[in-house]
Amino acid sequence: MASILTRPAIVAPKNFNRWLIPPAALAIHLCIGQVYAFSVFKIPFMTHFDTGEVSIGWIFSIAILMLGISSAVFGPWVEKNGPRASMVAAGTCWVVGFFIASLGIMTGQLWLVYLGYGVVGGIGLGIGYISPVSTLMKWFPDRPGLATGLAIMGFGGGALIASPMSNQLMALYGGGAEPENLVAGLTPTFVTLGIVYAVVIAAGAFVIRVPHPEWTPKGFDPSKVEAKPMQTKGNVSVRRAIRTPQFWLLWVVLFLNVTAGIGILENAAPMIQSYFGITAAAAAGFVGLLSIGNMGGRFIWSTTSDYLGRKNNYMMYLGVGAILYLLVALFGGGSIILFVLATLIIISFYGGGFSTVPAYLKDLFGVYQVGAIHGALLTAWSAAGVAGPLIVNSVVEAGEAAGKEGPELYTPGMFIMVGALVIGFIANALVRPVSEKYFEREEDVAAKQAAVLEEN
Repeated sequence: MASILTRPAIVAPKNFNRWLIPPAALAIHLCIGQVYAFSVFKIPFMTHFDTGEVSIGWIFSIAILMLGISSAVFGPWVEKNGPRASMVAAGTCWVVGFFIASLGIMTGQLWLVYLGYGVVGGIGLGIGYISPVSTLMKWFPDRPGLATGLAIMGFGGGALIASPMSNQLMALYGGGAEPENLVAGLTPTFVTLGIVYAVVIAAGAFVIRVPHPEWTPKGFDPSKVEAKPMQTKGNVSVRRAIRTPQFWLLWVVLFLNVTAGIGILENAAPMIQSYFGITAAAAAGFVGLLSIGNMGGRFIWSTTSDYLGRKNNYMMYLGVGAILYLLVALFGGGSIILFVLATLIIISFYGGGFSTVPAYLKDLFGVYQVGAIHGALLTAWSAAGVAGPLIVNSVVEAGEAAGKEGPELYTPGMFIMVGALVIGFIANALVRPVSEKYFEREEDVAAKQAAVLEEN
């Protein structure tokens, strides 16, 4: 069994169709993207465990925290062992996490849900998120933004499938759509999801391949490609990358872009209801629209970055995003059209930031250990996953204590996000090409890659 998971076992023949790789990568991202649909379980969990929002919210927070930590810790292992082994490891953790969580639901032990979905499942999230990224960029050296956008789009869109599916499963197993029925359907729903995700991820892992050393895309000659201003022809190891100012500037950029996006995502439904007094059903429709914007932004903006450049795209995400936040803060309460359009674009920039950053890293540090470098950078996501909701929720609670209501509850948070994006804009503007002193010698890179193949 071990042999079919190693790199030599998944080297593709020279005539392999590279367009089979994005669907294989998409398979795991659609599965682990279920984490964005966790809110559908929130009320049934609160009822079942007889506890409040904070206690249940920690399940999601732990999962996102472990995503960033595990992607950083296991990034070098993913690079060494290849996408199939890492997809199998990620899928195993993700599925086992669901089974442990289902045991916690069945026995009424919330700590088991923390351990299963949060810790074990969160480790699967981190490994699974980065596992196909560097492979995709090796298959699409001519269009790395398009390639990563195709896969990471799945993470943003996973909730569109998982949310209605989870509700329907809870109603099916519980015998109805009433709250008490949904609670009764929790355990079998988690078991079913675990089985479904095991099958889908296994299929993706079976298809995934790494390109043959002598393969190049038809009509693509790397020696004739004219390097863009922010692209390097050298390779930087993860050990050296984290010592560069470029890595930490991008860490700040990703942290602030994600913080601003999560600030809206985590409070989308109550925010639009406070602004315009719409029904809960209409607010749910707004949340669904934002999910589409998140998913679409991951593909559209990362694809345009192949032509505009990664740095220029981030200047747009951060600069235009700050302007849109300012418009919402000043005038959003007077126009639902302005509010919806502005927040939709902001969320598309949030998604685009995730899918553009792997190609940005590849431009700066080369493809050698870009997966591991990407994993280290995703600790910014973990930090933002705590900071964004904390900022907005604290501002709202302070406003409620002061007797404010409606848009006034959210306006101070909007101004904070404007400031965060402006700082991110400045950090991105300071990014320069990586100095050659950080480059690995090409003969050393070739030797290390050969050693990995021999070892496996």
